[in-house]
Amino acid sequence: MNLLHAIILAIIEGITEFLPISSTGHMVIASSIMGIAADPFVKVFTVAIQFGAILSVLVLYWRRFVQNFNFYIRLLVAFLPAAIFGLLLKGFIDSLLENIVVVALALIVGGILFLFLDNYFERRSRRSTSVEDITLPKALNIGLFQVISMIPGVSRSAATIIGGLTQGLSPTTAAEFSFFLAVPTMFAATVKSLYDFIKDEGGTFTSDELMLLGVGNVIAFFVAMLAIRSFIQFLTKHGFKAFGYYRIVVGVIILVLWAMGYFNGVEVGNF
Repeated sequence: MNLLHAIILAIIEGITEFLPISSTGHMVIASSIMGIAADPFVKVFTVAIQFGAILSVLVLYWRRFVQNFNFYIRLLVAFLPAAIFGLLLKGFIDSLLENIVVVALALIVGGILFLFLDNYFERRSRRSTSVEDITLPKALNIGLFQVISMIPGVSRSAATIIGGLTQGLSPTTAAEFSFFLAVPTMFAATVKSLYDFIKDEGGTFTSDELMLLGVGNVIAFFVAMLAIRSFIQFLTKHGFKAFGYYRIVVGVIILVLWAMGYFNGVEVGNF
C-alpha cells in the first residue's frame, strides 16, 4: 500500500461513511481494483481512518456534544445493542465478513428498500424534528437497527437512519442522530481494529504505516465534513430514492467483479 492508495481510500471513506450507501462496499471495490485488498494493513487502515470521520462530526456538531447529560445517555442506550450483539455474535459476523456476495446482496436489497422509503414515511404522522424528542425507548430501538448493519453491505448509516424514521423522526433528525451515534460506534471499532492488528502482527506500526494512517485520517476528516453537509441538503430536497438506485448499481458491480475473480481471498471490513 502506498500514499496514492491511502489518499484514494481516505477520500472514499470520507464520502461514503455517513451516506446510506455502505462504505464497506466501496472500500471492497476500490482496494480490490488497486490489488491491495488482501494486505492486512489495508484492512486495519480502512477501519482506523474512521477516526478522522468521527472528528468531523464532533467539529460540525460540537455544540450538541457540550449540552445536557441526557444527550449522552441516549447515545449510550443506542450504542449498547451493537456492543452487546457484536460480542455475542462475533463468530457469525466474522463468517459474513468473508463472503463478498453478502455485501453485494445487502446493497441491492437495501437499495430496493430505499426506492420506497420516501413514499412510505410521507404517509406517516407528523415527524419529530429535534434530537431532544428521542426518548430512551426510541434510542434503544434505533440501536437495535444498528445491529443489522453488522451484516456487511447494509450500511450503519442506512440502518440507523431507517431506525430513526420508524421512531417518528424526520429524515434530517434521523440522519443527524445517525451521525452522533457513529462517534461511539466507530471509535470502538477503530480501537478494536488497531488493537487486533498490533496483537496479530506481534509489534507496532512502522513509520510508513503511521504516516499513511495520519494522511488518511486528515483527508477523511475534511472530506467527511463536506459529505455530511451535502448529504443533509440533498436529503432535504430529494429524499432517499437516488441512494436506492446507487446502492443497486454498486451491488451489481460487486457481483460482476466477484464473477470475474477480483475478490479471491478478500475479507471485507465492518460497516
